Amino acid sequence: MTVVKADQQLLEAVSLGRLEDVERVLKAGAEISVTDALGRSPLMLAVQQNNLDIVKVLLAFGADVNQKDHTSLSPFICAAANGFDEIVHELLHAGADLASVNRFGGTALLPSSEKGYLKTVQLCLEAGVPVNHVNRLSWSALLEATILGNGGFLYRDVIRELIWHQADSEQTDDTGKNALDYAKESANESLIAIIEKKEVEQSFFKKIRSLLREDKLKQALELLEEQEQTSLDVLYYLGYTYQRLKDYSTAITFYEKGWQLDPEFAFYIANAYRMLGENERALQIYDQAIETDESFFYRYHKSNLLRELGQHEAAIEWMDDLLNDYPERVDFYFHKANSLRSLNRHQEAIKAMDKAIQLNPGNPLFSEHKAQSLQLVKN
Repeated sequence: MTVVKADQQLLEAVSLGRLEDVERVLKAGAEISVTDALGRSPLMLAVQQNNLDIVKVLLAFGADVNQKDHTSLSPFICAAANGFDEIVHELLHAGADLASVNRFGGTALLPSSEKGYLKTVQLCLEAGVPVNHVNRLSWSALLEATILGNGGFLYRDVIRELIWHQADSEQTDDTGKNALDYAKESANESLIAIIEKKEVEQSFFKKIRSLLREDKLKQALELLEEQEQTSLDVLYYLGYTYQRLKDYSTAITFYEKGWQLDPEFAFYIANAYRMLGENERALQIYDQAIETDESFFYRYHKSNLLRELGQHEAAIEWMDDLLNDYPERVDFYFHKANSLRSLNRHQEAIKAMDKAIQLNPGNPLFSEHKAQSLQLVKN
C-alpha cells in the first residue's frame, strides 16, 4: 500500500466511522496529520462526528490536538464549540493549547459559554482556559453567555461557573456595556443577582449543582427524584442529569413537561435531539419555539445549527430576519458574511462587512475579512 493511498484511506475510514479500518491503515503507515481539501485532519473529522472511540485511537497514534484547518479551527475548540464533553476531556489530557483561538479570536471557553454547554465550560475552567479572554468581537465568555443566552436555568448555571472562576463582570465590549448592563436590560433579577454576587442560593439546588459539577450524577438523581415534579427547577435538573447520563429520551420527557409550563425548555429539548444526532428534529423544535418567542434567541441558535450543518442558504435567511429586527448587531453581519463566503458569494459578503464596518469602524476584524473577500473576488 502506498503512503498516499494509506493517507486517503485514513481520511475515508474516519469519515465513515470505521474504527478497525482506521487502526489498520495507521499501522500500515498512514500519515496522522494528513488533511482533506478543507484542511481537516483525521482527528478533526472524528471530533466533528463526535466519535470518541476513533478520537482515542488517533490520539494514541500521536494526533495533534492543536492542528488547525483552513478556518483556523482546532479539534479542541471544535469539540468545545459542539459540547462534546468526553472528547474535550480527552483532548485536554492530550495537550490541548488552552490559549488557542479560532478565527473569531475566541478560546474554547467562549463558544461553549455562548451555546450553553455547561459541562464543557466547567472542563475548560478547571483546565485553566483564561476566563477573561476577549475575542475579536470584544466579548468575553461572560459577555457571550449574557448577551447570546436567554438567562434561563442553563445559562444561569454557566454564568455562575464563570463568576465563581473570577470572570470580570466589569469588562466592557465595543459598545461600552458590561455583563451587568446587559442583564439589567433583560430585567432578569435572578441573573442580575448572580452577576452582582448577591444571589441567595437555595441549599437544595446548590447541593445538586455541586454534585453535578463533581460528576456524581446518580447521587444528584436520587435526590431529585424524591422531589415533586411540578417545580421547574426540579424538571430542569432532572432533564439535565439524564442528559449527562446520555439517557436522552428520559431527559426529553422531563424537558417536555417543563415546556408545557415555560418556553425556555424548548432549547433543552433541541439540544438533546442534537446530541442524539437528530438535527432535523432539533430544527423543528426551534421552529415551534420561534412561533411564540419574538426575541432573537431561538432564531440565532437555529442559524448557528444551520451553519454547523453547512446549510448556509437557510442560515443567511435567518440572519436577514434577525437583522431586520436588530440592524445594529455587527455580529449578525459577520455571521452572514461568513455564510456568504462559504457559498462563494463574495460580493455580497463584502457588502455585509461594509455594514459592520460602518457600525464599528474601529474593529479591524471586519476590514480584514472584507479584504479576504476582495482577494477571493480577484482570484
